[in-house]
Amino acid sequence: MALDPRLPVVVGGGQWSNRIDRGASPVEPVDLIAEALRRAADDAGAGPDLLAGADAVWVVAMLTWRYGNPSALVAARVGATPRDTAVSPVGGNEPQALLAQACRDIAAGTRDLVLIGGAEAWRSRSTFGGGRELGWTEQSPDDVPARRTGEDVALNHTGEISRGVVMPTQIYPLFEQAYRHRLGRSVDEHLDHVARLWSRFSEVAAGNPHAWVQKAMTPEEVRTPSESNRWISWPYTKVMNANNAVDQGAGFIVTSVERARALGIPEDRWVFPWAATAAHDHYFVSHRHDLASSPAIRLAGRSLFSLVDRGVDDVAHVDLYSCFPSAVQVAADELGLPVDDPARPLTVTGGLSFAGGPWNNYVSHSIATMLGVLREDPGSLGLVTANGGYLTKHVLGLWSTEPPPSGEFRWASVQDEVDALPARGLAEDIGPSGATGTVEAWSVAHSRDNTPERAIAAVLLDDGRRAWGATEEGLDALVSGEELIGRPAKVSATGDLSL
Repeated sequence: MALDPRLPVVVGGGQWSNRIDRGASPVEPVDLIAEALRRAADDAGAGPDLLAGADAVWVVAMLTWRYGNPSALVAARVGATPRDTAVSPVGGNEPQALLAQACRDIAAGTRDLVLIGGAEAWRSRSTFGGGRELGWTEQSPDDVPARRTGEDVALNHTGEISRGVVMPTQIYPLFEQAYRHRLGRSVDEHLDHVARLWSRFSEVAAGNPHAWVQKAMTPEEVRTPSESNRWISWPYTKVMNANNAVDQGAGFIVTSVERARALGIPEDRWVFPWAATAAHDHYFVSHRHDLASSPAIRLAGRSLFSLVDRGVDDVAHVDLYSCFPSAVQVAADELGLPVDDPARPLTVTGGLSFAGGPWNNYVSHSIATMLGVLREDPGSLGLVTANGGYLTKHVLGLWSTEPPPSGEFRWASVQDEVDALPARGLAEDIGPSGATGTVEAWSVAHSRDNTPERAIAAVLLDDGRRAWGATEEGLDALVSGEELIGRPAKVSATGDLSL
Protein backbone atom coordinates (compact mmCIF):
# COMPACT_ATOMS: atom_id res chain seq x y z
CA MET A 1 0.00 0.00 0.00
CA ALA A 2 1.36 3.41 -0.98
CA LEU A 3 1.55 5.63 2.07
CA ASP A 4 -0.03 9.06 2.19
CA PRO A 5 2.91 11.54 2.35
CA ARG A 6 1.06 13.37 5.16
CA LEU A 7 0.58 10.24 7.27
CA PRO A 8 1.95 10.99 10.78
CA VAL A 9 4.75 8.85 12.17
CA VAL A 10 6.72 8.91 15.42
CA VAL A 11 10.39 8.44 14.58
CA GLY A 12 12.20 8.71 17.91
CA GLY A 13 11.79 8.77 21.66
CA GLY A 14 14.27 9.59 24.41
CA GLN A 15 14.38 9.48 28.19
CA TRP A 16 16.72 10.66 30.93
CA SER A 17 16.58 9.82 34.62
CA ASN A 18 19.09 12.15 36.27
CA ARG A 19 20.05 10.14 39.35
CA ILE A 20 20.78 12.83 41.91
CA ASP A 21 20.09 10.14 44.51
CA ARG A 22 23.28 8.47 43.26
CA GLY A 23 25.46 11.57 43.19
CA ALA A 24 24.49 13.26 39.91
CA SER A 25 24.33 17.05 39.84
CA PRO A 26 20.92 18.75 39.60
CA VAL A 27 19.77 19.67 36.10
CA GLU A 28 16.93 22.09 35.43
CA PRO A 29 13.78 20.83 33.69
CA VAL A 30 14.32 22.47 30.28
CA ASP A 31 17.77 20.86 30.09
CA LEU A 32 16.28 17.48 30.97
CA ILE A 33 13.83 17.92 28.08
CA ALA A 34 16.53 19.05 25.65
CA GLU A 35 18.69 16.04 26.44
CA ALA A 36 15.71 13.69 26.13
CA LEU A 37 15.01 15.13 22.68
CA ARG A 38 18.65 14.71 21.65
CA ARG A 39 18.34 11.08 22.67
CA ALA A 40 15.12 10.87 20.66
CA ALA A 41 16.98 12.16 17.60
CA ASP A 42 19.67 9.53 18.14
CA ASP A 43 16.93 6.93 18.52
CA ALA A 44 15.61 7.99 15.12
CA GLY A 45 19.05 7.44 13.62
CA ALA A 46 19.20 11.04 12.39
CA GLY A 47 21.27 13.05 14.87
CA PRO A 48 20.88 16.67 15.99
CA ASP A 49 20.05 18.07 12.53
CA LEU A 50 16.64 16.44 12.92
CA LEU A 51 15.85 18.69 15.90
CA ALA A 52 17.03 21.87 14.19
CA GLY A 53 14.35 21.50 11.52
CA ALA A 54 11.38 21.42 13.91
CA ASP A 55 8.54 23.80 13.09
CA ALA A 56 6.88 23.30 16.51
CA VAL A 57 8.14 22.59 20.03
CA TRP A 58 5.52 21.69 22.61
CA VAL A 59 6.16 21.14 26.32
CA VAL A 60 4.00 19.38 28.90
CA ALA A 61 3.07 21.66 31.80
CA MET A 62 5.52 21.30 34.67
CA LEU A 63 5.34 21.92 38.41
CA THR A 64 9.00 22.00 39.45
CA TRP A 65 9.86 25.45 38.11
CA ARG A 66 7.92 28.25 36.45
CA TYR A 67 9.12 29.38 33.04
CA GLY A 68 7.42 31.99 30.89
CA ASN A 69 8.12 29.98 27.73
CA PRO A 70 9.89 26.67 28.41
CA SER A 71 9.28 25.59 24.81
CA ALA A 72 11.39 28.48 23.51
CA LEU A 73 14.16 27.60 25.94
CA VAL A 74 14.11 23.97 24.83
CA ALA A 75 14.09 25.00 21.17
CA ALA A 76 17.16 27.20 21.67
CA ARG A 77 18.98 24.39 23.47
CA VAL A 78 18.45 21.95 20.58
CA GLY A 79 19.15 24.50 17.84
CA ALA A 80 15.58 24.80 16.55
CA THR A 81 13.79 27.96 15.39
CA PRO A 82 10.16 26.80 15.37
CA ARG A 83 7.18 28.78 14.16
CA ASP A 84 5.21 27.63 17.21
CA THR A 85 6.11 27.14 20.86
CA ALA A 86 3.39 25.89 23.17
CA VAL A 87 2.72 24.54 26.66
CA SER A 88 -0.07 22.16 27.63
CA PRO A 89 -2.60 22.51 30.42
CA VAL A 90 -2.06 20.52 33.62
CA GLY A 91 -2.87 16.81 33.44
CA GLY A 92 -1.33 13.40 32.98
CA ASN A 93 -3.39 13.03 29.81
CA GLU A 94 -1.52 15.85 28.10
CA PRO A 95 1.50 14.05 26.52
CA GLN A 96 -0.83 11.86 24.49
CA ALA A 97 -3.19 14.78 23.84
CA LEU A 98 -0.24 16.71 22.36
CA LEU A 99 0.74 13.70 20.27
CA ALA A 100 -2.79 13.36 18.92
CA GLN A 101 -2.91 17.06 18.06
CA ALA A 102 0.45 16.83 16.31
CA CYS A 103 -0.84 13.92 14.25
CA ARG A 104 -3.96 15.84 13.27
CA ASP A 105 -1.95 18.93 12.34
CA ILE A 106 0.58 16.94 10.31
CA ALA A 107 -2.19 15.11 8.46
CA ALA A 108 -3.81 18.49 7.71
CA GLY A 109 -0.52 19.92 6.44
CA THR A 110 -0.30 22.69 9.06
CA ARG A 111 2.71 21.14 10.85
CA ASP A 112 5.59 19.12 9.53
CA LEU A 113 7.94 18.22 12.40
CA VAL A 114 6.89 18.50 16.05
CA LEU A 115 9.07 18.00 19.13
CA ILE A 116 7.12 17.09 22.27
CA GLY A 117 8.59 16.65 25.72
CA GLY A 118 8.35 17.29 29.42
CA ALA A 119 10.35 16.95 32.60
CA GLU A 120 10.32 17.41 36.34
CA ALA A 121 13.21 17.85 38.75
CA TRP A 122 11.09 17.54 41.87
CA ARG A 123 13.68 15.58 43.81
CA SER A 124 16.25 18.33 43.22
CA ARG A 125 13.75 20.99 44.21
CA SER A 126 12.84 19.12 47.40
CA THR A 127 16.49 18.41 48.25
CA PHE A 128 18.14 21.71 47.41
CA GLY A 129 15.42 24.25 48.08
CA GLY A 130 14.32 25.27 44.61
CA GLY A 131 15.41 26.60 41.26
CA ARG A 132 16.59 30.02 42.38
CA GLU A 133 19.09 28.45 44.79
CA LEU A 134 20.25 26.16 41.98
CA GLY A 135 20.67 28.95 39.46
CA TRP A 136 17.98 27.70 37.10
CA THR A 137 16.87 29.91 34.22
CA GLU A 138 14.59 32.80 35.16
CA GLN A 139 12.72 34.25 32.22
CA SER A 140 11.86 37.92 32.23
CA PRO A 141 8.16 38.84 32.49
CA ASP A 142 8.74 40.66 29.19
CA ASP A 143 9.51 37.39 27.38
CA VAL A 144 6.78 36.30 25.00
CA PRO A 145 4.83 33.54 26.75
CA ALA A 146 4.22 30.23 25.07
CA ARG A 147 0.89 29.55 23.40
CA ARG A 148 -1.38 27.45 25.58
CA THR A 149 -2.70 24.34 23.85
CA GLY A 150 -5.78 24.36 26.07
CA GLU A 151 -7.27 25.88 29.18
CA ASP A 152 -6.93 24.45 32.66
CA VAL A 153 -10.24 23.47 34.23
CA ALA A 154 -11.22 23.32 37.89
CA LEU A 155 -11.38 19.73 39.15
CA ASN A 156 -12.29 20.48 42.78
CA HIS A 157 -15.84 21.46 43.71
CA THR A 158 -16.10 24.10 46.43
CA GLY A 159 -18.04 21.55 48.46
CA GLU A 160 -15.09 19.17 48.27
CA ILE A 161 -12.57 21.87 49.15
CA SER A 162 -14.60 22.91 52.21
CA ARG A 163 -14.52 19.31 53.46
CA GLY A 164 -10.80 18.85 52.78
CA VAL A 165 -11.35 16.28 50.02
CA VAL A 166 -8.76 17.50 47.52
CA MET A 167 -5.68 15.28 47.39
CA PRO A 168 -5.27 12.41 44.89
CA THR A 169 -3.82 10.39 47.77
CA GLN A 170 -7.22 10.68 49.48
CA ILE A 171 -9.47 10.22 46.49
CA TYR A 172 -7.94 7.27 44.62
CA PRO A 173 -8.19 5.08 47.75
CA LEU A 174 -11.93 5.87 47.74
CA PHE A 175 -12.09 4.59 44.16
CA GLU A 176 -10.23 1.47 45.32
CA GLN A 177 -12.71 0.78 48.10
CA ALA A 178 -15.73 1.29 45.84
CA TYR A 179 -14.23 -0.94 43.15
CA ARG A 180 -13.39 -3.63 45.70
CA HIS A 181 -16.93 -3.62 47.04
CA ARG A 182 -18.39 -3.85 43.55
CA LEU A 183 -16.35 -7.04 43.04
CA GLY A 184 -17.61 -8.47 46.33
CA ARG A 185 -14.16 -8.79 47.91
CA SER A 186 -13.26 -8.27 51.54
CA VAL A 187 -10.61 -5.66 52.33
CA ASP A 188 -7.94 -8.31 52.99
CA GLU A 189 -8.79 -10.29 49.86
CA HIS A 190 -8.59 -7.18 47.77
CA LEU A 191 -5.31 -5.98 49.29
CA ASP A 192 -3.81 -9.33 48.35
CA HIS A 193 -5.06 -8.84 44.80
CA VAL A 194 -3.68 -5.28 44.59
CA ALA A 195 -0.33 -6.35 46.06
CA ARG A 196 0.07 -9.04 43.42
CA LEU A 197 -0.77 -6.52 40.67
CA TRP A 198 1.74 -3.97 41.95
CA SER A 199 4.39 -6.67 42.45
CA ARG A 200 4.08 -7.49 38.75
CA PHE A 201 4.50 -3.81 37.91
CA SER A 202 7.67 -3.69 40.00
CA GLU A 203 9.03 -6.67 38.08
CA VAL A 204 8.61 -4.77 34.80
CA ALA A 205 10.36 -1.73 36.30
CA ALA A 206 13.24 -3.92 37.46
CA GLY A 207 13.99 -4.62 33.80
CA ASN A 208 13.53 -1.01 32.63
CA PRO A 209 16.86 0.86 32.42
CA HIS A 210 15.04 4.19 32.74
CA ALA A 211 13.00 3.26 35.83
CA TRP A 212 13.69 5.14 39.04
CA VAL A 213 13.08 2.10 41.26
CA GLN A 214 14.60 -1.01 39.69
CA LYS A 215 13.77 -3.47 42.43
CA ALA A 216 11.18 -6.22 42.15
CA MET A 217 8.97 -6.36 45.25
CA THR A 218 7.04 -9.34 46.50
CA PRO A 219 3.31 -8.93 47.11
CA GLU A 220 3.97 -9.10 50.84
CA GLU A 221 6.49 -6.25 50.59
CA VAL A 222 4.00 -4.16 48.62
CA ARG A 223 1.10 -4.46 51.04
CA THR A 224 2.94 -4.56 54.40
CA PRO A 225 3.69 -1.19 56.03
CA SER A 226 7.32 -0.69 57.04
CA GLU A 227 9.82 2.06 57.74
CA SER A 228 10.31 2.54 53.99
CA ASN A 229 6.73 1.71 52.97
CA ARG A 230 4.43 3.46 55.41
CA TRP A 231 0.70 3.90 55.09
CA ILE A 232 -0.19 7.04 53.12
CA SER A 233 -3.97 6.90 53.01
CA TRP A 234 -5.31 3.49 53.97
CA PRO A 235 -5.64 1.07 52.22
CA TYR A 236 -2.61 2.32 50.23
CA THR A 237 0.97 1.93 51.34
CA LYS A 238 3.61 4.31 49.98
CA VAL A 239 4.55 2.13 46.99
CA MET A 240 0.92 2.10 45.87
CA ASN A 241 1.21 5.85 45.22
CA ALA A 242 2.90 7.61 42.30
CA ASN A 243 6.56 8.36 43.02
CA ASN A 244 6.97 12.05 42.20
CA ALA A 245 10.36 12.38 43.94
CA VAL A 246 12.23 11.97 40.67
CA ASP A 247 14.30 14.00 38.20
CA GLN A 248 13.17 12.71 34.82
CA GLY A 249 12.70 13.98 31.29
CA ALA A 250 11.25 12.36 28.18
CA GLY A 251 10.43 13.45 24.65
CA PHE A 252 9.48 12.20 21.22
CA ILE A 253 9.50 13.37 17.61
CA VAL A 254 6.46 13.37 15.33
CA THR A 255 6.66 14.02 11.60
CA SER A 256 5.16 13.00 8.28
CA VAL A 257 6.09 10.06 6.09
CA GLU A 258 7.25 12.55 3.48
CA ARG A 259 9.54 14.43 5.89
CA ALA A 260 10.85 11.22 7.46
CA ARG A 261 11.91 10.01 4.03
CA ALA A 262 13.49 13.35 3.14
CA LEU A 263 15.49 13.22 6.37
CA GLY A 264 16.65 9.70 5.62
CA ILE A 265 15.18 8.21 8.78
CA PRO A 266 15.24 4.42 8.41
CA GLU A 267 11.78 2.91 8.14
CA ASP A 268 12.57 0.39 10.85
CA ARG A 269 12.50 3.35 13.28
CA TRP A 270 8.99 4.43 12.28
CA VAL A 271 6.02 3.78 14.55
CA PHE A 272 2.57 4.80 13.36
CA PRO A 273 -0.13 6.21 15.63
CA TRP A 274 -3.26 4.52 14.30
CA ALA A 275 -5.93 6.36 16.25
CA ALA A 276 -6.64 8.28 19.44
CA THR A 277 -9.78 9.12 21.36
CA ALA A 278 -10.50 11.44 24.25
CA ALA A 279 -13.15 12.13 26.87
CA HIS A 280 -13.43 13.25 30.46
CA ASP A 281 -15.65 11.95 33.21
CA HIS A 282 -17.73 14.48 35.13
CA TYR A 283 -15.12 17.01 36.24
CA PHE A 284 -16.15 16.97 39.90
CA VAL A 285 -15.84 13.61 41.65
CA SER A 286 -18.88 14.61 43.70
CA HIS A 287 -21.08 14.47 40.61
CA ARG A 288 -20.08 11.03 39.35
CA HIS A 289 -22.79 8.43 39.48
CA ASP A 290 -20.47 5.97 41.22
CA LEU A 291 -16.83 5.84 42.33
CA ALA A 292 -16.01 2.42 40.86
CA SER A 293 -16.12 3.09 37.13
CA SER A 294 -15.05 5.42 34.33
CA PRO A 295 -17.65 5.78 31.60
CA ALA A 296 -15.22 8.06 29.73
CA ILE A 297 -12.63 5.28 29.45
CA ARG A 298 -15.28 2.76 28.46
CA LEU A 299 -16.74 4.93 25.70
CA ALA A 300 -13.37 6.23 24.50
CA GLY A 301 -12.07 2.66 24.35
CA ARG A 302 -15.07 1.46 22.39
CA SER A 303 -14.64 4.32 19.92
CA LEU A 304 -10.88 3.75 19.63
CA PHE A 305 -11.21 0.13 18.56
CA SER A 306 -14.12 0.95 16.27
CA LEU A 307 -11.98 3.52 14.43
CA VAL A 308 -9.47 0.85 13.39
CA ASP A 309 -11.78 -2.18 13.22
CA ARG A 310 -9.85 -4.01 15.92
CA GLY A 311 -10.64 -5.34 19.39
CA VAL A 312 -8.83 -5.42 22.69
CA ASP A 313 -7.72 -9.00 22.04
CA ASP A 314 -5.70 -7.73 19.08
CA VAL A 315 -3.53 -5.63 21.41
CA ALA A 316 -0.19 -7.24 22.27
CA HIS A 317 1.36 -4.52 24.45
CA VAL A 318 -0.33 -2.27 27.00
CA ASP A 319 0.56 0.66 29.20
CA LEU A 320 -2.32 1.73 31.41
CA TYR A 321 -1.90 4.94 33.37
CA SER A 322 -0.88 3.81 36.82
CA CYS A 323 -0.77 6.63 39.36
CA PHE A 324 -2.60 4.35 41.83
CA PRO A 325 -3.83 0.74 41.63
CA SER A 326 -7.46 1.81 41.31
CA ALA A 327 -6.65 3.73 38.11
CA VAL A 328 -5.23 0.58 36.52
CA GLN A 329 -8.02 -1.73 37.65
CA VAL A 330 -10.87 0.56 36.62
CA ALA A 331 -9.28 1.19 33.21
CA ALA A 332 -8.64 -2.51 32.65
CA ASP A 333 -12.21 -3.32 33.61
CA GLU A 334 -13.67 -0.69 31.28
CA LEU A 335 -11.48 -1.85 28.37
CA GLY A 336 -11.99 -5.57 28.94
CA LEU A 337 -8.36 -6.29 29.83
CA PRO A 338 -7.50 -9.02 32.34
CA VAL A 339 -5.25 -7.70 35.11
CA ASP A 340 -3.39 -10.95 35.72
CA ASP A 341 -2.38 -12.15 32.24
CA PRO A 342 1.36 -12.99 32.45
CA ALA A 343 1.67 -12.76 28.66
CA ARG A 344 0.31 -9.22 28.59
CA PRO A 345 1.35 -7.04 31.53
CA LEU A 346 -0.55 -3.80 31.89
CA THR A 347 2.61 -1.68 31.81
CA VAL A 348 5.69 -1.43 29.62
CA THR A 349 7.57 0.85 32.03
CA GLY A 350 6.68 -0.38 35.51
CA GLY A 351 4.28 2.47 36.18
CA LEU A 352 4.36 5.67 38.16
CA SER A 353 5.18 4.00 41.47
CA PHE A 354 8.34 2.30 40.21
CA ALA A 355 9.39 3.68 36.81
CA GLY A 356 8.67 7.16 38.14
CA GLY A 357 5.82 9.64 38.29
CA PRO A 358 7.08 13.03 37.03
CA TRP A 359 3.74 14.73 37.58
CA ASN A 360 2.09 15.44 34.20
CA ASN A 361 4.81 13.86 32.07
CA TYR A 362 4.70 10.12 32.83
CA VAL A 363 3.01 9.28 29.52
CA SER A 364 5.92 10.81 27.58
CA HIS A 365 7.96 8.01 29.18
CA SER A 366 5.39 5.36 28.35
CA ILE A 367 5.25 6.58 24.73
CA ALA A 368 9.05 6.56 24.41
CA THR A 369 9.17 3.07 25.91
CA MET A 370 6.34 1.78 23.73
CA LEU A 371 8.29 2.80 20.62
CA GLY A 372 11.04 0.36 21.51
CA VAL A 373 8.63 -2.38 22.52
CA LEU A 374 6.82 -2.22 19.18
CA ARG A 375 10.03 -2.11 17.16
CA GLU A 376 11.12 -5.31 18.86
CA ASP A 377 7.80 -6.93 17.96
CA PRO A 378 7.14 -5.64 14.42
CA GLY A 379 3.53 -5.58 13.32
CA SER A 380 2.12 -5.88 16.83
CA LEU A 381 -0.39 -3.43 18.26
CA GLY A 382 0.23 -1.31 21.36
CA LEU A 383 -2.25 0.55 23.57
CA VAL A 384 -1.34 3.57 25.72
CA THR A 385 -3.81 5.25 28.06
CA ALA A 386 -3.31 8.65 29.68
CA ASN A 387 -5.18 10.01 32.69
CA GLY A 388 -5.34 13.46 34.24
CA GLY A 389 -6.91 14.57 37.50
CA TYR A 390 -8.94 12.16 39.62
CA LEU A 391 -9.48 9.48 36.97
CA THR A 392 -10.95 12.45 35.12
CA LYS A 393 -9.39 13.33 31.74
CA HIS A 394 -8.47 10.54 29.33
CA VAL A 395 -6.70 10.14 25.99
CA LEU A 396 -6.26 6.64 24.54
CA GLY A 397 -3.98 5.73 21.65
CA LEU A 398 -3.18 2.72 19.46
CA TRP A 399 0.23 2.26 17.84
CA SER A 400 2.05 -0.13 15.49
CA THR A 401 5.11 -0.37 13.25
CA GLU A 402 2.61 -1.15 10.49
CA PRO A 403 0.67 1.74 8.91
CA PRO A 404 -2.95 2.11 10.03
CA PRO A 405 -5.29 -0.16 8.06
CA SER A 406 -7.35 2.85 7.01
CA GLY A 407 -4.28 4.57 5.60
CA GLU A 408 -4.85 7.57 7.88
CA PHE A 409 -4.61 8.63 11.51
CA ARG A 410 -8.06 8.77 13.06
CA TRP A 411 -9.31 10.80 16.01
CA ALA A 412 -12.58 11.07 17.90
CA SER A 413 -13.99 12.65 21.03
CA VAL A 414 -16.91 10.93 22.74
CA GLN A 415 -17.58 13.74 25.18
CA ASP A 416 -21.20 14.21 24.19
CA GLU A 417 -21.91 10.59 25.09
CA VAL A 418 -20.24 10.94 28.49
CA ASP A 419 -22.00 14.22 29.28
CA ALA A 420 -25.36 12.57 28.64
CA LEU A 421 -24.81 9.99 31.39
CA PRO A 422 -26.41 10.32 34.86
CA ALA A 423 -24.77 12.48 37.50
CA ARG A 424 -25.30 12.90 41.23
CA GLY A 425 -25.99 16.04 43.12
CA LEU A 426 -23.71 17.15 45.95
CA ALA A 427 -25.38 17.89 49.27
CA GLU A 428 -24.14 21.33 50.30
CA ASP A 429 -27.23 22.38 52.23
CA ILE A 430 -27.26 19.89 55.10
CA GLY A 431 -29.34 21.37 57.91
CA PRO A 432 -28.54 21.56 61.63
CA SER A 433 -29.99 18.11 62.29
CA GLY A 434 -27.63 16.48 59.75
CA ALA A 435 -28.39 14.04 56.93
CA THR A 436 -28.45 10.26 56.93
CA GLY A 437 -27.39 7.74 54.33
CA THR A 438 -24.94 4.86 53.81
CA VAL A 439 -21.17 4.73 53.41
CA GLU A 440 -20.13 4.54 49.74
CA ALA A 441 -16.35 4.44 50.35
CA TRP A 442 -13.81 5.56 52.93
CA SER A 443 -10.08 6.09 53.39
CA VAL A 444 -7.87 7.02 56.33
CA ALA A 445 -4.92 9.41 56.06
CA HIS A 446 -1.87 8.52 58.16
CA SER A 447 0.96 10.55 59.64
CA ARG A 448 4.59 9.86 58.78
CA ASP A 449 4.87 7.61 61.85
CA ASN A 450 2.04 5.38 60.56
CA THR A 451 -0.57 6.81 62.95
CA PRO A 452 -4.12 7.19 61.58
CA GLU A 453 -4.98 10.91 61.49
CA ARG A 454 -8.24 11.51 59.68
CA ALA A 455 -10.86 9.49 57.86
CA ILE A 456 -12.96 10.76 54.99
CA ALA A 457 -16.02 9.05 53.58
CA ALA A 458 -18.33 9.45 50.65
CA VAL A 459 -21.88 8.98 51.89
CA LEU A 460 -24.87 8.36 49.66
CA LEU A 461 -27.76 10.16 51.30
CA ASP A 462 -31.28 8.83 51.45
CA ASP A 463 -32.29 11.29 48.72
CA GLY A 464 -29.59 9.96 46.33
CA ARG A 465 -27.17 12.86 46.65
CA ARG A 466 -23.55 12.43 47.72
CA ALA A 467 -22.13 14.03 50.85
CA TRP A 468 -18.60 14.16 52.24
CA GLY A 469 -17.92 13.45 55.88
CA ALA A 470 -14.79 13.29 58.00
CA THR A 471 -13.86 12.11 61.46
CA GLU A 472 -10.83 11.80 63.70
CA GLU A 473 -12.62 9.41 66.06
CA GLY A 474 -12.37 5.62 66.16
CA LEU A 475 -9.74 5.47 63.44
CA ASP A 476 -8.18 2.19 64.57
CA ALA A 477 -11.47 0.44 63.88
CA LEU A 478 -11.65 2.03 60.41
CA VAL A 479 -8.36 0.41 59.37
CA SER A 480 -9.13 -2.98 60.88
CA GLY A 481 -10.42 -4.49 57.66
CA GLU A 482 -14.03 -4.42 58.79
CA GLU A 483 -16.54 -3.69 56.02
CA LEU A 484 -18.06 -0.22 56.28
CA ILE A 485 -19.55 0.20 52.82
CA GLY A 486 -23.32 0.09 53.12
CA ARG A 487 -23.25 0.89 56.84
CA PRO A 488 -25.63 3.63 58.03
CA ALA A 489 -23.90 7.00 58.43
CA LYS A 490 -24.78 10.53 59.36
CA VAL A 491 -23.12 13.73 58.15
CA SER A 492 -23.54 16.94 60.11
CA ALA A 493 -23.97 20.42 58.67
CA THR A 494 -20.24 21.01 59.22
CA GLY A 495 -19.19 17.68 57.65
CA ASP A 496 -18.64 15.62 60.79
CA LEU A 497 -19.09 11.92 60.12
CA SER A 498 -20.87 9.59 62.52
CA LEU A 499 -21.03 5.83 61.94
